[in-house]
Parts: sequence; structure tokens; C-alpha cells
Amino acid sequence: MGAADGRLSSVAPTASARQLRAALQKADGTFDPAVRLRELVAQGLDALPLPGAGQTLERWRALAAVAGHDLSLAKLYEGHTDALAILAELEGTESKREFTGTDGIWGVWASEGPDGRLGIEPDPAGEPGAVLLRGVKHWCSGAQTGTHALVTAWHPDESCSQLVRVNLAQPGVEVRSDRWKAVGMAGSASLQVRFHAARAYRVGGAGAYVSRPGFWHGGAGIAACWYGGAVALAEAFRQSILQGSAALRSPFRLAAAGRVDVLLQGVSLMLQHAASWIDQHPREDASLVALRVRLAAARCATQVLDEVGSAWGPTPYCTDAAFARMAADLPVFVRQSHADRDYAALAEKLPFRENDLWAL
Repeated sequence: MGAADGRLSSVAPTASARQLRAALQKADGTFDPAVRLRELVAQGLDALPLPGAGQTLERWRALAAVAGHDLSLAKLYEGHTDALAILAELEGTESKREFTGTDGIWGVWASEGPDGRLGIEPDPAGEPGAVLLRGVKHWCSGAQTGTHALVTAWHPDESCSQLVRVNLAQPGVEVRSDRWKAVGMAGSASLQVRFHAARAYRVGGAGAYVSRPGFWHGGAGIAACWYGGAVALAEAFRQSILQGSAALRSPFRLAAAGRVDVLLQGVSLMLQHAASWIDQHPREDASLVALRVRLAAARCATQVLDEVGSAWGPTPYCTDAAFARMAADLPVFVRQSHADRDYAALAEKLPFRENDLWAL
């Protein structure tokens, strides 16, 4: 069933933030993000509303809920659910089962660099839509534990990229972990993968991955993950004030809590506005909206971490494993923002000629 604008709508039952929080609280205590992801997929909790189909905020609330539990898990979960949304948008299917069965775990590996571009070669077998991949891909989250991935690759003339889907269980896929030395986001295992004539299949046309409306919808969804991590730190700080001694309710700590509240309330409103705008304009260019909310969420996460750390001191970093892990993971995750390059890209998109650009 399609939406009025031709995009697939979310007609099947979808997972909610409440369901995800309940499932994660009932987990067996393991902190292995790959294990947790498989558990969520097995329970059908990867079935999020599609972005731009009327429930984008519900999708982002789910991402924030997972991020508030563990950011490495959120990295894997966001990649998996993003892959499902991309397949829905470009292949016209809402079900991963068409390609992977019921237990497929997906990643989206689209990082590009001068030493990390995959090349596309014709498939000599002539199978429809099939190509062969050669080269290396960096920053492949979940490469050791996933079953399939959506990967960007390049035609020989490098005129444009092509998104392909690849089964990772084949001899032509070599996962290398020797360069992964991360402390923050260690559990995301964003490894290097080498492809040696691995068979893959085109998803959409040439250049479709970056030109589709959902590209920026997914980019804005990352901001919800950063926000969820910041909220987790702020909530731990709030609880320490509520449950602690009078010394922990000093004016100094209360002032920090007030500043944290202002930061989070601002980004929460921006996420709500961005989700509403995307649902009302599902086929329009969402880059301006996405850049704004990504930059605001990244800055908020950094400032919340600084405020909480300054006011609370070293105790939670040394005695609370969940807090310490979140505090180590969040600065690494937000580096997915391109900082000043994104600010410059945002400014280039601003309609400066409009007199009411920032009118209330």
C-alpha cells in the first residue's frame, strides 16, 4: 500500500520506543551489541515506521531509546533499520525477508575516501542486476556479525556511485579487524572490509543513494541517536541530584542541571519540528532541516557531557560502568558530524535573501 506521494507507507505493525526500552531492560545482562541486535531483530523490534510516511518522530524516538541504552548498539541498530528503509524506498519492499530471510542483519557502508573506494566490474555470469566488487571499504560497522550490507561502489569512470546489496557470507568478502583500536564505540566494530570479486546486486539506479529524499531523512535520524545518548547522561546526573545528599543539590550542580535542561529542550523541539517537516514534505530536499538538527544535536551532546562531567566530577566515570561507557562512546559517535564543513554546507543552503529568515 502506497502513500499519496507514491512512497511506501508503514502499514505493518511497527516497533515503539516503549517496546524497545522494555526489551532492553529484560536482556540477559550481556553488553555485546551484536548479540543485543540479533535479539531485537528476532523479536521484530527492527520494524520501525518508515521516514517520511507520517510517523518519523516515532521512528526517531525508537532510535533515541536504543541510543540511551548503549550507543554501540544504536550504531548497529540504526544502520540495520536504515538499510531496511533504503530497500523500501529504492526497491519497493518493506520486508528484509525477500533478500535475507527472517534473521538477516544489515549494515549501510557508504563512507568514501581516496583509499577506500570500491570498484564495480561486470559480472561474467550475466545475472540480472549483478556486479562484482573489488577494493576496500572503511568504517564498516558490524562487519564481523552482519549477514548483508548496502555498500556504495563506483563505476570505472567514477562518474557516480552505485548502491549495491551484498551477502557477506561469500569467499570474496574479507573482514579485517587489525586496524580497529577504538575505546569509545568499541562495540560497533567499524572494521575494514576488502572485496575480492564479491558478487553484489544493484539497488536503484546510478546515483540514487544520495539523490533520493530518504538520504537526508536518514542523516537527520542520526541526530536522534546523539540526542538519546545525551539524555542518558543527563538523566543519570538528574537522578544523582534527586537521590543524593544535600551536597549533591548544591547551587553549582543545580545550575549545571538547568543548563542541561535548556540544551536538551532546544534539540528536542528541533527534532520534533524536523520530523513534522519531513512528514509534510516527504519528497522535498530535507538537507537544510537535517543539517540544522544534526549540528544542534552534536553540539548539545558535547555540551551536556561537559556540563555533567564538570558538575559531577570523576565519580561516575570510575564507578558507574554504563555512564562511563556512554561518556566514552558519545564523543566518538558525534564525530560522524563533519563539524565546520557541515556548518559551511548549511550556510550555503540558507535563503539569505529572505528578510524573515529568522523571524519568530
